[in-house]
Amino acid sequence: MRGDSILLVKRARPPSQGLYAFPGGKVEGDETLEDAARRELVEETGLRATGLRPLREIHIDGRDDSHPVDYLLTVFGAAYAGGEAVASDDAETAAFYTLKEMTLLPLVGSVFAVAEELLGPLQT
Repeated sequence: MRGDSILLVKRARPPSQGLYAFPGGKVEGDETLEDAARRELVEETGLRATGLRPLREIHIDGRDDSHPVDYLLTVFGAAYAGGEAVASDDAETAAFYTLKEMTLLPLVGSVFAVAEELLGPLQT
């Protein structure tokens, strides 16, 4: 998070190609979930964060995206600690969006609900 905005990337590849999602990826070797979240954030966006904390686990049925396996995603919340958002080869864009701006984006599944948990409900 940075102020009243949340970092999202527009996925350049499947799954969820063309949709906006939280940056992330797979846990490698003996990494903890927090270490993987921190590494993926830097790799996918060039940004650093502090205060990483798990917010929610989301089960993704792989059959929905024609994958042979299911996924268990752990969404982390964190505070922006520096760097400039730059998309990696896995993403078309990386930028911060307010809840109002997110209503205009094609989002992956539960992204908006998790963003509201972090920022509070959208004020109309």
